[in-house]
Amino acid sequence: MLEALVIALLMLCLGLLGTCVWLSRQLRNAVQQLGEEGAVRDRRLKEISRRLDTYLTGSVQMGEELYELRQVVAPLPDKLNQIEQRDPTTLSFTQAARLAGMGATVDDLTQSCGLSQGEAELISRMQQAKAQHS
Repeated sequence: MLEALVIALLMLCLGLLGTCVWLSRQLRNAVQQLGEEGAVRDRRLKEISRRLDTYLTGSVQMGEELYELRQVVAPLPDKLNQIEQRDPTTLSFTQAARLAGMGATVDDLTQSCGLSQGEAELISRMQQAKAQHS
């Protein structure tokens, strides 16, 4: 009877040992799988972070260029008014503005209206800015 009980306990211990070994393997597999999933997640987060940095850099550069463009365009209406007021008897500036609005080039404006290169560029830029805002 005692021998049967010892054998039963021994079998139970072997069963528990087998279960512990099986559970240990399951735990190792789960830890390995979690590690692999974590590595994939980390790679994806790095890629997303890199993309975000690229977008932010582009946005900052675009903002800087927009600011610079505003600095160039802002004084143009006043300059055009000054040019028009400089010689009120001539309509060459008004005519040049109309021509620029129809797509005339800077060279066209200098030849047709007798403007200097700088004046023609100014009128051309004014018309471009006006067209963009309307």
